[in-house]
Amino acid sequence: MPRARSRGEADRGTRRPPHDEDNRPRSRNLRGGDEDDRPRGRAGQGRDEGDRPRGRAPQGRDDADRLRGRDERVRGRPEDDLRSRGRDEGARRTQAGGPRPQARPEPARGREPGAVRRGGDVPPPRGPRRPPPRPPRPPLVLRLGNPRRRINIGLIGMTFILSIFAGRLIQMQGLDSKVYEAAAVGQRTHTEEIPAKRGSITDVNGHGLAVTVEARELSIDPSKVLPEKRAEVTKLLAQQLGKSEQEIAAKLARTNTRYQRLATDVDPVVAGRLLQARVPALSAKKTYRRLYPAGDLAGSLIGFVGDEGDGLGGMEQAKNKLLAGRDGEQRVETGRDGLRIPMTSSQHTAPVNGQDVRLTIDRDIQWAAQESIAEQVKKAGADSGTVIVMDVRTAQIVAMANAPELDLNNWRKAPASAYINKAAADVFEPGSTNKVITAAAAIEAGEVTPGTVFRVPDRIRCADQVLRDAHAHKVETLTFRQAVAESSNVATIMAARKVGSERLYRMLKAFGFGTTPGGGVPSAEAGLLPDYKNWSGSQHCTVAYGQGVSVTALQMASVYQTIANGGVKVEPQIVAGATDASGRFVPAPPGKQTRVVSATTAKEITTMLEAAVSAEGTGLLAAIPGYRVAGKTGTANRYDAELGRYKGYTASFVGFAPADQPRLVVLSVLQNPKNGHFGGQLAAPVFKDVMTFAIKSKKIPPTGSTAPPVRTRAGQ
Repeated sequence: MPRARSRGEADRGTRRPPHDEDNRPRSRNLRGGDEDDRPRGRAGQGRDEGDRPRGRAPQGRDDADRLRGRDERVRGRPEDDLRSRGRDEGARRTQAGGPRPQARPEPARGREPGAVRRGGDVPPPRGPRRPPPRPPRPPLVLRLGNPRRRINIGLIGMTFILSIFAGRLIQMQGLDSKVYEAAAVGQRTHTEEIPAKRGSITDVNGHGLAVTVEARELSIDPSKVLPEKRAEVTKLLAQQLGKSEQEIAAKLARTNTRYQRLATDVDPVVAGRLLQARVPALSAKKTYRRLYPAGDLAGSLIGFVGDEGDGLGGMEQAKNKLLAGRDGEQRVETGRDGLRIPMTSSQHTAPVNGQDVRLTIDRDIQWAAQESIAEQVKKAGADSGTVIVMDVRTAQIVAMANAPELDLNNWRKAPASAYINKAAADVFEPGSTNKVITAAAAIEAGEVTPGTVFRVPDRIRCADQVLRDAHAHKVETLTFRQAVAESSNVATIMAARKVGSERLYRMLKAFGFGTTPGGGVPSAEAGLLPDYKNWSGSQHCTVAYGQGVSVTALQMASVYQTIANGGVKVEPQIVAGATDASGRFVPAPPGKQTRVVSATTAKEITTMLEAAVSAEGTGLLAAIPGYRVAGKTGTANRYDAELGRYKGYTASFVGFAPADQPRLVVLSVLQNPKNGHFGGQLAAPVFKDVMTFAIKSKKIPPTGSTAPPVRTRAGQ
């Protein structure tokens, strides 16, 4: 008897051929099973969709809905789960090589009572039908959110951050690469300055007035000095460098820095001694220092150099660019410790040393002028004094002295007023020394001659003021020559009235009043010359004898140089020349020449000035035995700018010698003397001392001639 096939065998692939024994064709149902395998008849509860009877589709309900409901009922049957487990276990045993389990016949389910299966199916046993067991409750399932949104947000955030990094990388490596490359080079490149040697300032004969010598700049790293050694190091450095222990201790106490400059102009011998003493973290750098061998000789004229190497006054400042030169530099690559990295490239630019400047100053005559004026300032109790010595033919300044003078080796301790070159910058009213200009204007205009006679009282009214001579006297009959020799204010006013204010003003301008002298003299001032249209009523008279107009000592010396030079004014010169890049001396061009008055006028004024130094003049104390001297005294009321009024006097004398063949002009001025105030009394002796020394130093012989006899008074 053929055994019934179990459903497990049917699932393992033992399907029937497409036609049964009767060769009847079978059709496929909707689920893909054979139509013969489905039970015939009406479908009941709990039947599989394979048990659905063939024939018409179920009525009153959609076929898909039926199938879906049956699938759910079939999945809930426990018998199907047991059969599935049996099939799986049999398959495992077969694969392992064990005996194949025999399938037990199972009753046909879902058949109607009395129904007969085809193919020899055995009908199920009769009996009461058990209800299907309740399907187990499905387990609780934790439903998670869709992770796709979180992943997308994370990807967007990461993309944004990476784009920032990428943009920054592009900026650094592409756009700003040169900037960072330069910064990297700057971190490892160390530039050392190679100082240029400053040029020297010498006198006309090449004697050094300001020179540059080699020195050392000392610095220290305070963080490397141990606390227990600090007191000992402080004491040693203070002794060797000539500084206070408090100053050195303050520098060493700054342990938060690694560099402190101790001194900039240390002598190389002293620096070597300190380096041998093994002071911790002490370093020395080659540099230069400025020395002034003559101390205060022409101090305010020469000036000085500050700590930064630049000129701060006088010629040092005026010629700083020429003297300083150009510093060089050396660029090397260094490591973190500051040591040079071997085998690295270096750039070296050699320094260009400064050029030497040669002045027209004569060191010996300068010394004599300073000594004489300093002594007279002290004797007269004056505030200050000035002496200028000038060559008549070239207008070169041979000496320019001030008292008190600036000591260049101690310029830091000097008051600021000592820095001023008073000979070129101090403005004062000249007084009677200005009368030569009035005389030149009157003679050039043809209004008077040296022999013109004036009846001169001791006072004269001018606008709302009464002006007087220095000494009271009765009405005198004087020639113009004698009036100048005796320095009569009244006679000079009478001559100026013949000339007129306009022509007098033009003559003052022609002699250089109101304009800055050329020639490169540092700190030179223009003085004060108001336009004649703005003169007050009394000023039309006082300007004639040197009150109401202001000049400098340099301007007044230039006036007498013009007279002594035959009426030709030469621009004052203080620089004789300078060396070029090759060290060759190149003389300075001569000063500009301008004719101011005729040679005849200049000669006539010279005879008048020579008479002023005679026994009948006011400048007798300026006479030099064996030499003919021409000059003029000056005594003027001194205007005090602080008080805003006149107080004290200005005493002066200016002249030249030899009078018949002039070579040198000497001017001396004393400001606010207390012991006397007349120029002939105080300034004339200084002129005599300086001129005597100068003509001997220059080896100027006497001319051997005598002054021609002149008529000084009317009727003589």
